[in-house]
Amino acid sequence: MSNFTFPSEFLLLEFSDIRELQILHFFVFLAIYLTAVTGNLLIIIAVAFDHHLHTPMYFFLMNLALQDLGLVSVMVPKAMANSLLDTRSISYLACVAQVYFLFFFEGSDFAILIIMAHDRFVAICNPLQYETIMHRGACIQMAASAWIAGILYGLLNSGGTFAITFCSNMINQFFCETPQILKLSCSDMYLVEVGIIIFSAFLVLGCFVFIIVSYIQIFSAVLRIPSVHGQKKALSTCLPHLTVVSFLVFSSIFSYVRPQSSTSSDQNVLFAIIYAVLPPLLNPFIYGIRNKEIKAALLKLSDWGYFSTK
Repeated sequence: MSNFTFPSEFLLLEFSDIRELQILHFFVFLAIYLTAVTGNLLIIIAVAFDHHLHTPMYFFLMNLALQDLGLVSVMVPKAMANSLLDTRSISYLACVAQVYFLFFFEGSDFAILIIMAHDRFVAICNPLQYETIMHRGACIQMAASAWIAGILYGLLNSGGTFAITFCSNMINQFFCETPQILKLSCSDMYLVEVGIIIFSAFLVLGCFVFIIVSYIQIFSAVLRIPSVHGQKKALSTCLPHLTVVSFLVFSSIFSYVRPQSSTSSDQNVLFAIIYAVLPPLLNPFIYGIRNKEIKAALLKLSDWGYFSTK
């Protein structure tokens, strides 16, 4: 193969070479994108404008919605544009940006989920100290640390990914996914990024174990609550979070650690959609639609008279 050390562009995977199916893919992804954007924006607006939701739990939920909004915007619009324009190309710099922002938003997303687990642990296991521990300044520092962790994680992975020498510019994925980019390497530098991915997988597993241990203590505390209503209320704030964390952890690890040579292009696309597109789409439904406070805030905000009294 010819040397593509510094390619001017990469060629992404086509969903189909049939024009009608390309248009269908465009509209399917457009529906997914608009649904994800609308759901996350509604959560952001509800938390920002309703002072009853100015609590640590909803503050972190708003940060999660912001990160999901960014995550779904990293790859879906470009995939839609390629299908609509019948092209496969993405510039080198745009590919670097996709890798960086994918890891940035996923890293900060997971950091916020860890902080949300800590918030629920303090709220249920140490309710008398909750306001002292989770005060405004502490919440801002925690959220800032999550975003900073995402920045560093994005720089680490994008730097490691594009330090390699390329022997091809054809990526077997509909966006610039690190495992597929590493398959284009014709140097040993790809081992650096492989090491980073493996380290990240163990780090994520360690954090997941921390979350599970926290929830074991949370469930033990919930079972000691004398009121059945109190137990249901406590569990209603914990189970959605545990569902989101489990889904994100296992789908991400499976997508990045599995043997790439043993999976087809269709499987690669499916796994990518599961870990990168579905979480931003489903999180607003898991956290928002089932949450009475969020629904009440949105109903209140839907009344234009609410804004006229401000």
